[in-house]
Amino acid sequence: MKKPPVAPDLNRESKLKAFDRLLTVMDELRENCPWDKKQTIESLRHLTVEEVYELSDSILEGDLKEVKKELGDVMLHLVFYSRIASEAKVFDIADVLNGICDKLIERHPHVYGDVVAKDEETVKANWEKIKLKSGNKSVLEGVPKSLPALVKAIRVQDKARGIGFDWERKEQVWEKVEEEMGEFKNEFNIETNEPINHEKAMAEFGDLMFSLVNYSRFINIDPEEALERTNKKFIKRFQYLETESAKDGKKMGEMTLAEMDEYWNRAKSL
Repeated sequence: MKKPPVAPDLNRESKLKAFDRLLTVMDELRENCPWDKKQTIESLRHLTVEEVYELSDSILEGDLKEVKKELGDVMLHLVFYSRIASEAKVFDIADVLNGICDKLIERHPHVYGDVVAKDEETVKANWEKIKLKSGNKSVLEGVPKSLPALVKAIRVQDKARGIGFDWERKEQVWEKVEEEMGEFKNEFNIETNEPINHEKAMAEFGDLMFSLVNYSRFINIDPEEALERTNKKFIKRFQYLETESAKDGKKMGEMTLAEMDEYWNRAKSL
């Protein structure tokens, strides 16, 4: 196995010292803090999910100061899980770190072996092929079941693309979007604009969303990020509507739609 050249890291010693300090603090908390002593891998789970979402928020906000803070929180959780597992003599932080290093080396033969990969797509394809050789029965095995549906759609499509199962041109994908839109519209009564069959309408709506996610990949738009930006935009404008209407002595729930639209349009111009 070839070892690629690595630029010298002048701060390596301080980084190792900082990580050692975190391990020490974790040990001290686990042994002396009533709350930390009580925690289990299961009890930490929902807190970890929350921390990752907070990290995601800070990334979307472009707030690097908050990114640094949230990364620390996530890092603490990783060390916490490893400490709990070490008490049960299952694994420790060294096992975790060596495990990920071994996996990265195995799945980057273009860096640590003789495989040639000059672009990102080849790297992804190699990654999925190596996973199948390692015992995975399906390319889609690595997609967590508990992922939010939109994120799961992105990951499922990426995984399939990695082994060549994908559209050839974005025009084909857009045709699919239009086809799915037509099928969705066909599930509605023209006169009442109500679904003829709710279950079928839901299924067609799911197909439409899946095809839109597919198209987003071809135009390099992250649909999760795009939707979250729209969420934030809506929240900001709606909160403007609330605060500005209150200043004028008006109450939410008592205004007409036309009155609310006035504030909404003002918010759009900001």
